[in-house]
Amino acid sequence: MTTVNNFFKVKNLKTILFFLKFFLNVKNLKTILFFLIILSAFNFQAQSKKTSFIVNGMCGMCKERIESTLDVKGVTFASWSEETHICNVTFNSNKISEKEIHQLLAAKGHDTPICRASDEAYNNLHHCCHYVRKDSL
Repeated sequence: MTTVNNFFKVKNLKTILFFLKFFLNVKNLKTILFFLIILSAFNFQAQSKKTSFIVNGMCGMCKERIESTLDVKGVTFASWSEETHICNVTFNSNKISEKEIHQLLAAKGHDTPICRASDEAYNNLHHCCHYVRKDSL
């Protein structure tokens, strides 16, 4: 998918350069081209990050809830292990932050090392999903 995105970015860049050549003189074109190259370098930087952290949960229902909660724009992969309670997430840091990922899970009732679920969210979990909560994070 990133190859396709990069192809379209390059194609759009070529289109922009074509119009710049047509409408501007050569001296201004060199300056603009320099800035476009600098800006494109920022666009092509790796934006994908991976993280792993513990998410409290108990069962298959928790797994489904945790993984579906992370099916949002910016998250490209999420997997939670019922045995280890470790959640592996790959995400685009330009679209979602790691803290926002923790906040999404806490809003659904699952404590993480960064965010504690509200008592209301925790109590709304199915009874089999109630894990032993620590007093503080």
